[in-house]
Amino acid sequence: MAPMGNTMTRTTAAAACLALCADLALKWAPLGEARALVPGILGLTVARNTGAAFGLLRDSPALIAALTGLLLLAAAVWLTRRPLCGLQALGAGLMLGGAAGNLTDRLLHGAVGDYLQFLFISFPAFNLADACLTLGALLLAFCALLPGGKARHG
Repeated sequence: MAPMGNTMTRTTAAAACLALCADLALKWAPLGEARALVPGILGLTVARNTGAAFGLLRDSPALIAALTGLLLLAAAVWLTRRPLCGLQALGAGLMLGGAAGNLTDRLLHGAVGDYLQFLFISFPAFNLADACLTLGALLLAFCALLPGGKARHG
């Protein structure tokens, strides 16, 4: 049987790979014209974001790519030395995959392709990588709020 750390490292890596592949597949798929996916709730759109979250630093794409790459590398190195357990491993993997998806898009196209739009509120367009980043962060925050959450490492 594999040690717990190796199993959780694989969980994190698998979640990251799945998030990255699914995000890139959707970004490269021909989505067609803007339309409602779930009427009144979620729609498809076509948008390019040269900046970071919510268009921040839109005039500094090289800086954003460099920082994202450095943060991904630092996180991957840290996670190989201190693997996480359970939902934390999944959350970290979703965040790594989401960040890698947006970085890949930025390096290949100079901008991140956004294709999802909430229809019931005024909110910037986003993509699956953004959703993975958000869900991963929420999972990590949830785990940190659990009793003993900060000490749950493999």
